Amino acid sequence: MITLADIALVVPDQDQALRFYVDVLGFSVIEDRLIDGKRWVRIKAGRAGLVLRRASDDDQRARIGNQTGGSVFLFLETDDFAGALARLRAANVEVVNGPRDEPYGQVIVFWDPFGNKLDLIAPSAERAR
Repeated sequence: MITLADIALVVPDQDQALRFYVDVLGFSVIEDRLIDGKRWVRIKAGRAGLVLRRASDDDQRARIGNQTGGSVFLFLETDDFAGALARLRAANVEVVNGPRDEPYGQVIVFWDPFGNKLDLIAPSAERAR
């Protein structure tokens, strides 16, 4: 069986990414160390993880914030939509749209500090099954 372990996210600054993904969104730091002179940072939310990769050249820097061609990069779920929304607002996170109710649950779409679009969803009872 193959499982998805982590997804790479190219960022300009790993500390800034940690402040957002850990301090605002609540991800956990799994690993933060140097490997062959490069900083290796892994964070997780539930079973899914991100590797925060510092852009190392102009080509990578050009892709920051647009790794999905303008589509949503991450779909996050919560069982405390009101609390999560309050944390986002307190952190002055830029909201694209929402909150709104959809057949699959409550949703808000917002930007991370690098220009990646994220969905936060409180799944409906039907979707949670």
